[in-house]
Amino acid sequence: MKKSLPGSNDAGAEAPPHVVHLETGRHVYGGAQQVLYLTQRLPTLGIRSTLVCAKGGEMAIRARAAGTDVVELPTIGDADLSITWRFAALLKRLQPDLVHIHSRRGADVWGGLGARFAGVPAVMSRRNDNREARLALRFKYPMYRHIVAVAQGIKDVLVEQGIAAEDITVVHSAIEPSLFQHPRPRAELAATFGLDAGQPILGIAAQLIDRKGHALLFEALQMLSSRHPTVQLIVFGRGPLSDSLPAEAAARGLQHRVCFAGFRQDLAQWIGALDLLVHPAYTEGLANVCLQAAAAGVASVGTRVGGIPEAIADGRTGLLVPVGDADALAASIDRLLTDVDLRRRLGAAGPAHVESDFTPPIMAAGNRAVYRRVLGR
Repeated sequence: MKKSLPGSNDAGAEAPPHVVHLETGRHVYGGAQQVLYLTQRLPTLGIRSTLVCAKGGEMAIRARAAGTDVVELPTIGDADLSITWRFAALLKRLQPDLVHIHSRRGADVWGGLGARFAGVPAVMSRRNDNREARLALRFKYPMYRHIVAVAQGIKDVLVEQGIAAEDITVVHSAIEPSLFQHPRPRAELAATFGLDAGQPILGIAAQLIDRKGHALLFEALQMLSSRHPTVQLIVFGRGPLSDSLPAEAAARGLQHRVCFAGFRQDLAQWIGALDLLVHPAYTEGLANVCLQAAAAGVASVGTRVGGIPEAIADGRTGLLVPVGDADALAASIDRLLTDVDLRRRLGAAGPAHVESDFTPPIMAAGNRAVYRRVLGR
């Protein structure tokens, strides 16, 4: 039976589908930012959205400021099994047509169970390329009508593990290109981070965790010390390795050439002033930071893993190297530092690459197509 639009005189008019989104992360990192982009744009595509998020977190503040309907759900963390029943009760009250689970590390299970208990069909976004445990493959994925992979590399891993290809749709994550197209002057970048504006400045922007490859980058820079003794590196980000990575850099003689800048809300102002972005991750979803660099006209060097080959068009917007290969990483950095014309050509091709498939309107339309498929509309 068709729902009538509120206030409509046409009893047969169909109300817009109502999708409830679950994102339990408190901070607006990469995945959470995608949820904000999505919930802000779906109403223009005829989809009503309600965001369910952690009580007291930054997500709730940002989403409300953008005009999204928000319900805050108290939670004690990823292992909070009680979310299952509280989320199910909330869904029974809201009566949505569909649930979209964006969280992971537990909430993708608890949220899926909650949707099942409430009798509401659910889809899930998959944002990383690590292989799933057998229990997850057996019990988690069957709870969902469809999986949205944010990169082809992620879909490939799931298919290799036995998830049916027809149950997975690739919808690339997005960035707002305009945010990165007006960087601060290079001289200001150098002054802010205590660097020499006349020497090469590289950047890495990622959580300070092992899988992002910071130590591998330090090894590559040590290899380049004789050819590029003045190259400098800004490390943007925070994480569990905040204390150990400076010591790692110092052990390789890089302490005077590496600046640890921490997490910066204003990263968009600085990324376009870099000479080169480096992203030597061991596992990755789509690597939005490489798209941000491309939007800013900055070439990247990244590893051939997960969705990085989609974010970096090899030989067109940057260069790709094998995972964990410090020699190849050093060689590609050397090539782009030495060949300035090539570096500039790769950077210049970046904005068009981003506009082709990585903007919020395209991402929202891709998710809407998934909803329509699941709901049969």
